[in-house]
Amino acid sequence: MQREICLANFSQNKMILFAPTLKKPMKLQFDATQEYQLKAIEAVTDLFRGQVPFGDDDFGVALQSPTAQMMICNEFIIGNGSGLDEGLLLNNLREIQARNGLVAADRLKGKDFTVEMETGTGKTYVYLRTIHELHRKHGFRKFIVVVPGLAVKEGVWKNLEITRDHFDLIYGRPKVDFHVYDPKKRGQMKAFATNDALQVLVINIDSFAKFSESKRGQNIIYQDSDWGVPIECIRGVRPIVIVDEPQNMETDIRRKAIENLNPLCTLRYSATHKNPYNQVYRLDPVQAYDLGLVKRIEVDSVMAEADINQAFVAVDSITSKKNVVTAKIAVDADKSGGKGRVERKTVTVWAGSDLFRLSNGRELYRDGFIVDEIDVDSQTVTFSNGQVFRSGQDNDVLKDEVMRYQVAKAVENHFDKELELAGKGIKALTLFFIDRVANYRTYGEDGTVGKGKIAVWFEGAVRKMQANPKYHGLVGHAPEKIHGGYFSVDKKGLRDTNGNTAADDDTYSLIMKDKERLLSLDEPIRFIFSHSALREGWDNPNVFQICTLNETKSDMKKRQEIGRGMRLPVNQDGQRIFDDSINILTVVANESYEDFAKRLQQEIEDESGVRFDNRIKNRQNRVVARLRKGYALDQNFLDLWNRIKHRTRYQVDYDSGELVRKASELLKEIPVTAPNIVTRRAALEMSAETGVVGKMKRQPKTKRLNARAMPIPDILGRIQDHTKLTKDTILEIVKASGRGADIIVNPQQFIEGAVSAINTVLNRMMIDGIKYEKITGQEWEMQKFENEELYAYLGDPLNFSVSDPGKTLFDNIACDSAIEKSFAADLESNEDIQFYFKLPYWFRIETPIGKYNPDWAIVMNGDKKIYFVAETKSTIDINDLNLRDREQMKMLCGERHFAEFKDVRFRAPIKKVSEILNE
Repeated sequence: MQREICLANFSQNKMILFAPTLKKPMKLQFDATQEYQLKAIEAVTDLFRGQVPFGDDDFGVALQSPTAQMMICNEFIIGNGSGLDEGLLLNNLREIQARNGLVAADRLKGKDFTVEMETGTGKTYVYLRTIHELHRKHGFRKFIVVVPGLAVKEGVWKNLEITRDHFDLIYGRPKVDFHVYDPKKRGQMKAFATNDALQVLVINIDSFAKFSESKRGQNIIYQDSDWGVPIECIRGVRPIVIVDEPQNMETDIRRKAIENLNPLCTLRYSATHKNPYNQVYRLDPVQAYDLGLVKRIEVDSVMAEADINQAFVAVDSITSKKNVVTAKIAVDADKSGGKGRVERKTVTVWAGSDLFRLSNGRELYRDGFIVDEIDVDSQTVTFSNGQVFRSGQDNDVLKDEVMRYQVAKAVENHFDKELELAGKGIKALTLFFIDRVANYRTYGEDGTVGKGKIAVWFEGAVRKMQANPKYHGLVGHAPEKIHGGYFSVDKKGLRDTNGNTAADDDTYSLIMKDKERLLSLDEPIRFIFSHSALREGWDNPNVFQICTLNETKSDMKKRQEIGRGMRLPVNQDGQRIFDDSINILTVVANESYEDFAKRLQQEIEDESGVRFDNRIKNRQNRVVARLRKGYALDQNFLDLWNRIKHRTRYQVDYDSGELVRKASELLKEIPVTAPNIVTRRAALEMSAETGVVGKMKRQPKTKRLNARAMPIPDILGRIQDHTKLTKDTILEIVKASGRGADIIVNPQQFIEGAVSAINTVLNRMMIDGIKYEKITGQEWEMQKFENEELYAYLGDPLNFSVSDPGKTLFDNIACDSAIEKSFAADLESNEDIQFYFKLPYWFRIETPIGKYNPDWAIVMNGDKKIYFVAETKSTIDINDLNLRDREQMKMLCGERHFAEFKDVRFRAPIKKVSEILNE
């Protein structure tokens, strides 16, 4: 059967394959300095601190002995070594958990390690970079990325492609090969096992999950050939296995299949783990949201009042327990004993149940609403009047009207977003989820393509917006050119698919591989209709709106739904945008804002154990924060702004002698212990029940490694690579520490300890020695207050509604925390404060560790006016352990920056206005 992939557009009822030529292809940019990502990477790489390296990368000498080699098919394979020192692994795990605020493990629970990262925060980037770090730091070469399905596989492969140049720049173009497992390439696994370059293999779990005797023929990976048995090549190299979305691979069969890969260890990455084995890092939804790492969420509700003039029936679910088959059905029941008050309630029914009785005698259900049959296999309920309802189906006659209005509302919101983004080089995309492809596109017997009702509604709504003078020229393409559906089609026409078949692999590949084209303003497509892409692995950073159009009840989780659009957007240069006023994901929901928020918050709490309260906004309460007229003539504002508006550059100066002294003192405290070798003896056994497994023949033995047996690397050179200091300075530090003799005890652990000590001291000294100077002729433009719109949500617990507009710039202030809101209220009510405003996102100071945006600018009245810039936190102690290191360092940089400004005082951190009144 021939299959084609199409980005469908409608023109004269014919399908057009649209592939415009772009002037300049977009290239997505990546930031190598994101603190939260670096912490996630270090949490994994530090697990192996002090372990004996298994390659020659860190030692600078050729591998002389077959410690990481063995013979398969008469050839040496090059692997990751034979084992890990579990005692050292446990100690490292506890130290990592302590610094990341996790409960310390009392024992090592296998060699699975969990990294939890909220959707949209760069999980795939993190584990791909972790691969490079493990290779660079510890010499590991062989990695397998296991994915749950075809969509995630496409996403991983796309990320491997678009990050290659980025990683080449960071790691100096290492020798690396990427593969997607292809069962037709019989020699692929042998090459993976015998090549000495860094190897990354991406494989779908279903490619090796069928391993029992009865199913062995279904997975080629277990079959013998002239190239050997592929699984044996994999097992022999002891790969580090990375499991993407492991919650989808928790069945006994899939877990055993992963164990059959004989991993050195398994690294598990997801936002929603079922089992957080040996957790080393956690970035939960609240942390990601509050740190501005994902879009804000607002809900635009589209609802219809219940039509009680018909016999409403909605089949919620059908189940079979023991010998009873039942269904849960929603009906409109008499609530008041015949007085006309009706409420919608859910009842449990079985064959013979009468909806007339269950509705408390409502006449609309008297004739024909006796349950005739409940079919579990077909998931249908048949009534005595012949009506048949599928599970999830109802007979709400207003459903089409609700869906039509949802489409119109989504189109209107999109055009508003286009207006907001005009001139900013950011393309907006809107994603529609539909449950029946035929509602969007139809096929005639002759193969012609037609429009379903959703497509007709959509194009009508677009024409209405294009005719509105408010949006003139924003979207100049014809309506049929700006929307597309991603589906698999063949000669027999269209199929509704569920995301698990080869056809779906084709469905996903276009949007995954052409992500940059979709992001380009030259590409007309702005609206995407999708059916089967309702799962992990499908997203686009510039999805600003999601609208779910269902004729039947959707069982998709809210968290899964919004996950497709949580990633921060990019501009036409591929650079991330960090503007909170732009980074808003609007969900057009056919339920109330309260119900949507409650369900999403409950899901997050159930899955993550954290509260997401007050972080979901009601779109219908969103207003533009109005800038006060005449603000540019306010003398208080002008006096304050003219003092803080100048941009600066910095230089770093530190005393090398002081660096040697402090680093050597810290190095004295670094533990260095002799490494152990762990040996195990196991036999490979195969059975229909368990597949290929290793059966332990002897208890593990641990032997301390003789220091003389280890080659000594270029210690100074390796430390230099990681600190950028001269070898002379590094040698001085080592000598001053008195730890030189420990080099032969464990060279790798000594290198890592020295690097950690030096960089810790160096970062702090760089901040302590930083000096700022104003850049002549460069300043933040006051006009940006007018050009950059800010939004607020009326009634939101974190919105501060200004009562005294003469003291500030805007009528509403969107605060980031309850502390900020309390501080704003104090600023307004205190008579000693003459003027204040929250510094906008674009007021950012350059620092060695990233840009810094302080919170407040304040004018205080006393014997003379005093001008403040302040940073609010939950503490007033900059050395508080609850503050992250980078927060502390950025505040110190802020202090040095504002020290160059006459009459400006910088105070951070503070909690209350009273803390600056006595200045």
